[in-house]
Amino acid sequence: MTRLNLEVPDELAARLRPLGAWLSVVLELSLAGFKTLAAATAAELIEFLSQEPSPQEVLAYHASERAQERLRRLLALNEAGLLGEGEQGELDELERIEHIVVMLKTQAAERLQALS
Repeated sequence: MTRLNLEVPDELAARLRPLGAWLSVVLELSLAGFKTLAAATAAELIEFLSQEPSPQEVLAYHASERAQERLRRLLALNEAGLLGEGEQGELDELERIEHIVVMLKTQAAERLQALS
């Protein structure tokens, strides 16, 4: 892993400080280029991480019901072969978010195991 030092304004530093160990995930989400309603799901995840969740809270995390319902709808359309180009992009974005959540949960599980 590469260590990166940045100079940021004091106000931004104060907003980033609570993200602590999750800052790399927030940066990854920010760089993913979300252009659809999946951006709201990414924002939900960033908001959750900004609350400094415990490993147990990370393991219990689930996207909002609205986000889960949208994903189910997109998957059903995809399975039926009715997914439009824009919807395919949204599905791809939601799948990237899901992958990030899986990675976070894996890290949290490893932290809990190390504490045992």
